[in-house]
Amino acid sequence: MVRRLVTVFYWIIALEFLVGAVTKYWPGTGPLGSDYAAKFTGWGYPAWVRFLVGSIELVCAVLLVIPNRRARFLGAGSLVLLLVGAVTTHIVNHDPVSESTAAPLHLVITAVFALVNWPAHWTDLLPGRRGRVGAATGG
Repeated sequence: MVRRLVTVFYWIIALEFLVGAVTKYWPGTGPLGSDYAAKFTGWGYPAWVRFLVGSIELVCAVLLVIPNRRARFLGAGSLVLLLVGAVTTHIVNHDPVSESTAAPLHLVITAVFALVNWPAHWTDLLPGRRGRVGAATGG
């Protein structure tokens, strides 16, 4: 039961980032959000950065729903880095609280996801690794 709830939570957060990625690609003000082309240029970023951010959100959303700790860690860890930039952008530009609450909230959630899926050793992130030899004995 708990495992299913956790899986549903991963899917909900991934869906939110999927919607966020779609809004980054949407030209003008779309049905799902505001005009990110204007927002990104207003924040001082080149117009193409919104596509980069949307692509990162899309890839990370897919990684979050793969039932593999390594994939979930890479997705959540990448989102933590992206969201630190988003929170910093909102702070530097003095955005109103109504527009600035989603980024720190999602930063905390993805940081928890990253901590829960933290690998025992950095080499566990490499392809084909199932765990270090001697990791249980410290050798």
